[in-house]
Amino acid sequence: MVSVQELSQTRPSKRQIAWQETEFYGFIHFGMNTMTNKEWGNGQDSLALFDPPSVDCRQWVKGLKQGGMKGLILTCKHHDGFCLWPTQTTAYSVKNTPWKNGQGDLVAEVSQACAEENMKFGIYLSPWDRHAPVYGSGEAYDAFYIAQLTELLTHYGDIFEVWFDGANGEVAGKQQRYDWQRYFDCVRQLQPQAVMAVCGPDVRWVGNEAGHTRVDEWSVVPEALLSAERTMAESQKVDDGTFGRANSAQQDLGSQTVLAAYQGKLVWYPAEVNTSIRPGWFYHAHEDQALRSSEELFTIYQQAVGGNSTFLLNVPPMPNGLMAPNDLIVLNELGEKINALKKENHVPTATCQLTNLIVDPNTQTYRSVQPQEPAQLLFEWAEPVELSGVSLKEAISFGQQIESYQIYTKVDGQDELLATGNAIGYQRIVRFPKRALTSLDVRILKSRGNYHIEEVRTISL
Repeated sequence: MVSVQELSQTRPSKRQIAWQETEFYGFIHFGMNTMTNKEWGNGQDSLALFDPPSVDCRQWVKGLKQGGMKGLILTCKHHDGFCLWPTQTTAYSVKNTPWKNGQGDLVAEVSQACAEENMKFGIYLSPWDRHAPVYGSGEAYDAFYIAQLTELLTHYGDIFEVWFDGANGEVAGKQQRYDWQRYFDCVRQLQPQAVMAVCGPDVRWVGNEAGHTRVDEWSVVPEALLSAERTMAESQKVDDGTFGRANSAQQDLGSQTVLAAYQGKLVWYPAEVNTSIRPGWFYHAHEDQALRSSEELFTIYQQAVGGNSTFLLNVPPMPNGLMAPNDLIVLNELGEKINALKKENHVPTATCQLTNLIVDPNTQTYRSVQPQEPAQLLFEWAEPVELSGVSLKEAISFGQQIESYQIYTKVDGQDELLATGNAIGYQRIVRFPKRALTSLDVRILKSRGNYHIEEVRTISL
């Protein structure tokens, strides 16, 4: 049985903390599939088809930034094997297309645009390659893939995340058994600050592509969840248009209850929530009126970023190389909502009383004095304040410790429960019906060990 001490003492790496602080970032699916109106190309489409006339990567980056995002992951190669940079590994790349007379490098353009806008840059490189003749050959394909990975990790500046897809289909009856550890070692050597996601050891796929989140997301989970083969087994197998809206996520991965009989090792393996603004991952004109609304995306944002995860939102450019006007409108609305949420903070105007907590001068956090005893943060205002929620954050460099909390207010001198919950972690956004309050009473009922509350921020939206 896993001990509470083990749960308490499992910690994130510095790269994982930096990744979690990114919170919300974009996915860009753009390539040959954009030109052929497909989701999964077969690697046989003519290179002459790739000639987008108006590529503007700065528009992409600015649009995502306007939407409240802090980074971008580019699909440098999807399953069709078409490369968006002039790779030396295959002829099936931008260097042999009409676009910019074969002199273009889309990866370089996106990387440069991110640098100009102070946005983080990440890469997606599909291990499944339906074009490469060496796919399914074992070590020869692994060497081919490592060569592509090396080009991307050495020519385009700092990489904050490498996204390893779990797709692993057949090509001409052959299927590749990926040498994941070799891929991981390559990333660690060339970009030691980058996290590796989905089939990687740093960031866990939430388990679906619909934007569904768990009620409680625990970053400390069984080591077995690191298995890339396990993730591959749960990944999309066919391009049938239904996988992206299905929820296959197991609901509890790390509570003491679910780990009661577990006897293995624990790891810090936090979750990333990924979905698309459209039904598909690549642009399709017939989906122009099928976008998720800014309200729906804002809800997902609050449940993901406000649920101890990060949020990766795909926004695919059109065949002309520009983002669609409707997508930009939604992003602008979403960004306004996120900015308004982050500006909310009535706590400094309140008086504050602490029970079993102190303000640690070294970390500027509310630190527990006796972690196994209940604690309380009581905020009181001289005049009523309209509130509809509260954001709580643990300083995760000290681990994920809090297991149970309640939030109260006083009405006619009596306690009234506003909300109750379990996990907090990096951030927990708690919403309740908007009302005028003169007090907010946050009570920590149970923890795994000594915890540090980094932030308490009120919400009135």
